[in-house]
Amino acid sequence: MNFQNIANKPREFLAMTGFNMDEFCALLPWFEKELSESKYTLEGAMRKNKHAGYKNSIFQTIEEKLFFILVYFKQYTTQSMLAMSFKISQPKANKWIHFLAPILQSALSEMKVAPCRDMEELSLQEASVFAHDGTERPIQRPKDKKEQKKFYSGKQKSHTVKNNILADINCKVIFITPTVEGKKHDKKLADESKYKLPKGSMLLQDTGYQGFTLEGVCVLQPKKKPRGKELSQEDKDYNREISQVRVRIEHVISGIKRYRIVKDKCRNWLKGFKDVVIEIACGLHNLRLEFRPWEKIELR
Repeated sequence: MNFQNIANKPREFLAMTGFNMDEFCALLPWFEKELSESKYTLEGAMRKNKHAGYKNSIFQTIEEKLFFILVYFKQYTTQSMLAMSFKISQPKANKWIHFLAPILQSALSEMKVAPCRDMEELSLQEASVFAHDGTERPIQRPKDKKEQKKFYSGKQKSHTVKNNILADINCKVIFITPTVEGKKHDKKLADESKYKLPKGSMLLQDTGYQGFTLEGVCVLQPKKKPRGKELSQEDKDYNREISQVRVRIEHVISGIKRYRIVKDKCRNWLKGFKDVVIEIACGLHNLRLEFRPWEKIELR
């Protein structure tokens, strides 16, 4: 795995990192800035001097470091396989992952593409169209019996974690909730997040949020089929029209899960890492949309 060789192959570079070279170069100076200001060493100790790189490091350039962490997020191969690809040991690969991930997170935050994590800090001035939905991610079965019960999701028949994702009309993720156990209901998680959207806005949601409302916001969701009855043709047309717009939140989640680290079963046990990776994946999705925006869909 050589950065210089793959950088000259656009299709392979996009497949390995999820970014083209323009997007990679836009992220690079912010990543370099955050790396230079890192407070910790590769070993996890508090840094006494400014980061200057390691003379015997396998990653001699900033580009190689950013390439390494992006490949990990996009491919999410085992650390042993990652280590063999970059000709380092598995323990060393582990250290580099947990050293570079927070730096990538900070870089995306400084670029203003990372989603907000606190609704109080989300500043929305103009009324618009928003959509939200929950997304679950599988995790390894916890060893502790209480943790097993807490994270068991009956719907997915596995142990999962969940986040609610709020996206704007441009399909950018503007807010994600804290990472919680997968069995928590979408509506309950939304209630706890205390959404604050501009008055006059529209919020699209599915039937999993039945009963969720916001003051001054028009909440649109498909009509549920009455028990033992059929929906009228008018209701079916209404549901179809809403679904044609609401499906974009599914596209957003799909765009986020291009990074297999938030799609495959999470194998990382470091506390808080599951929350860090979903924020980074959302930030990478938002950055990609700045270069490759999606076509807008207007609600008729």
